[in-house]
Amino acid sequence: MSGVSWPRENELNEIKEIVSAMAGRGPEEVRVVVSPYRICPLGAHIDHQGGTVSAMTINKGILLGFIPSDDTEVILRSGQFKGEVRFSVDEVQQPRPIRKKGEPHATDSPKLQEADNWGNFARGAVYALQSRGISLTQGITGYICGSEGLDSSGLSSSAAAGVAYLLAFETANKLTMTPTENIEYDRLIENEYLGLKNGILDQSAILLSSHGFLTHMNCKTKEHKLVPSPKQGDFHKSYKILLAFSGLRNALTNSPGYNLRVVECHEAARILLKASGNDNLEPRLCNVDPEAYEAHKGLLEPNLAKRAEHYFSENMRVMKGLEAWASGNLEDFGKLISASGLSSIQNYECGCEPLKQLYEILLRAPGVYGTRFSGAGFRGCCLAFVDANLAEEAVTFVTEEYRKAQPKHASQIFTQKAALICDAGDCARVI
Repeated sequence: MSGVSWPRENELNEIKEIVSAMAGRGPEEVRVVVSPYRICPLGAHIDHQGGTVSAMTINKGILLGFIPSDDTEVILRSGQFKGEVRFSVDEVQQPRPIRKKGEPHATDSPKLQEADNWGNFARGAVYALQSRGISLTQGITGYICGSEGLDSSGLSSSAAAGVAYLLAFETANKLTMTPTENIEYDRLIENEYLGLKNGILDQSAILLSSHGFLTHMNCKTKEHKLVPSPKQGDFHKSYKILLAFSGLRNALTNSPGYNLRVVECHEAARILLKASGNDNLEPRLCNVDPEAYEAHKGLLEPNLAKRAEHYFSENMRVMKGLEAWASGNLEDFGKLISASGLSSIQNYECGCEPLKQLYEILLRAPGVYGTRFSGAGFRGCCLAFVDANLAEEAVTFVTEEYRKAQPKHASQIFTQKAALICDAGDCARVI
């Protein structure tokens, strides 16, 4: 885990003291789940269609300090939200009410983390384990907090929270789960308990990533591999990860929403599979051969044609990006990231005006290799890979230019500057 600067010792000690006081136990008994946020350099919006994606974590995320209870009771407090959550792990958890058909919402929605709902991720973790026949006998007393201001920024704080609770409950109940099993459990939290139609990119990145590697995930087969960067030179000191914030923390009311895009992709796949004589297959674009797509894409009405074009072109960008990363070619890697961002705007149509402006500003920023939206793209931030020697200059440029373009939204950003510099992180773990 060399090279990972988070969490710092003082952060861990502070959480341990809080949990110790809550439980009336010694701080040495407190365990802490480290669950990082993730970025997806390439592979935007195709995980739910079984596409191939790339990902890595950053050195920011969620920390969950906990002590196993003497009984089944769960007592939780939060660094971000008021109040206390209490329930029992032997209570049968039921999925949250599904939203009405056509009602837009995006993954990682702030609505899932409102003050009266922030305990849903813990309940969802219990639901996921219960749904696979696992009975829990030990609750936890815990305190959860995220890196300041980064929740709802398109960095998958929802998946990080779900993974954190899974690892805490499993540790408290002496359960040993593989990362692959926990990817499935977190999928159950998001797809079944919370009603989101997202794929498995987020939790896979959080659970599988390793510092110094780019995680490559085939979301159809669930196979993954860690792609190393070049060993020659000091590659990882040559770049930084820059997060540029829009100030938007809620999806705009006129945004079509994440789930609608998923439905459109399924419909495009259904038409293409029927045209190619494969309508017996599940309507996901990963089941459409590229040759069949080229032969029958003329059957798709314009919106569906754009969604399919994004899927197939993004898959190709991922494969080229893996080669660029392995060879240490940050220039080519960055160009592919920016092309992904452009396709997200033009073909997937997920951006709003402030995010589009932020993307365009980053394209002009000094030292930026490549940039695109992070997360669902309806609010939040843009990610960029930037020359380490020019990272601070890029932050200043982005801050000044975005304040000119969007003064109102810029005033809503939680930091004094509109961008934050990060390093690559490691996988989720219990310490």
